[in-house]
Amino acid sequence: MTERYHGSCHCGAVRFSFEGEEIVKGLRCNCSLCTRKGAMMSSEAIPPDQFSYESDDQTLGSYQFGLKTACHYFCNQCGIYTFHETARMPEHFRVNLGCIEGIDPFTLEYDLFDGKHLL
Repeated sequence: MTERYHGSCHCGAVRFSFEGEEIVKGLRCNCSLCTRKGAMMSSEAIPPDQFSYESDDQTLGSYQFGLKTACHYFCNQCGIYTFHETARMPEHFRVNLGCIEGIDPFTLEYDLFDGKHLL
């Protein structure tokens, strides 16, 4: 059964929503970027037809590195990483679980993605 989730950055300038299965665990990545930002991501990649966001072009920033296949998005006002397009599934998204209304990422178990050696 799918649920509708809503999330935002700290200041609310970047908002997003998506449909997905109940969030019961997260995903952490050990690549150089994810290690530094320390966020827990959604364990499932979200297809583009189930994901939407609201932001003006001035507020939503992006960052790419390495092969530049993944695109990491953040708010230019408060600096919070909100979501990213995945490297392994282009045009699919993972979200920062700390930005989702009603989700406490500190209570979730998580899997580890070895991005350090795979990306």
